[in-house]
Amino acid sequence: MKRILIIEDDASIAELERDYLEIEGFDIQWVDNGQTGLRKALDEDFSLILLDVMLPGLDGFAVCRAIRKEKETPIMMVTAKREDIDKIRGLGLGADDYMIKPFNPAEMVARVKAHIQRYERVSRAASPVEDKVKSTIITAGPMVIDQDSRIVTIDDVVIALTPREYDILLLLASNAGRVFTKEEIFERVWGLDAMGETSTIMVHIKRLREKIELPNRDVQLVETVWGVGYRFHRWVD
Repeated sequence: MKRILIIEDDASIAELERDYLEIEGFDIQWVDNGQTGLRKALDEDFSLILLDVMLPGLDGFAVCRAIRKEKETPIMMVTAKREDIDKIRGLGLGADDYMIKPFNPAEMVARVKAHIQRYERVSRAASPVEDKVKSTIITAGPMVIDQDSRIVTIDDVVIALTPREYDILLLLASNAGRVFTKEEIFERVWGLDAMGETSTIMVHIKRLREKIELPNRDVQLVETVWGVGYRFHRWVD
């Protein structure tokens, strides 16, 4: 049975999350403060963590940062704060998703399932396979994407990307020149219908661009096609 950790100080929200997830067969652990939640997240294994932002003692941002230093467990941040800067901060710290209260419980369950399924696929793909002869490499000028190791380098310098940032980059780079709408990116990377949450894509693209900007070059690797979506620059040496 898959285990989910809820770190939430609002009992009514936590009970709503627990009830809907238990109906789907998940084993739920609930704690109501950041310190206890962090210890539990690091000491035990969970399939996903539902993390509130406004927590007593240690806030959700600090908890997310500490977990991400040790584990790649999917993290969904849940908060009543609607400011874009908070979403950018949470995603920048390594959260996989960001839901605003009040939320649709059925959508929450769908997102939880999609994140767990995606994480399991990535984990299986990252396992060593004996009959592999060589890594699958994508190059774009000074950028190299090693799909086996999930390592991205620019001018031989490793670029630290979150799992979502890497998946978006790989999707675009694997289809250089093709334009993807925000809805298509969300569906391909998150494994869900966009459900109006395309602003999440904009935040991830912004963070990704900040990390892969090419020094002393005019080329932008991830290009915006205004009114349509995004594409990866088709590199010609």
